[in-house]
Amino acid sequence: MLVFRLVFGLLLVAGLLCFAMYVATGNATWRRLGILIVKWTVIAALGFFAVLILERMTPLL
Repeated sequence: MLVFRLVFGLLLVAGLLCFAMYVATGNATWRRLGILIVKWTVIAALGFFAVLILERMTPLL
């Protein structure tokens, strides 16, 4: 759990740094890379939480 939180946090920081580079340079490549990183970070987080919910539902089934 700690590893996932660390990876999730680092990916969000990387996305924010890409957006900061976009603002500083105006290069659209940084913006595209930042959106890509944040998008896949959110998708991974949704998958992780779906697995957690399914693990907690197994005693109910």
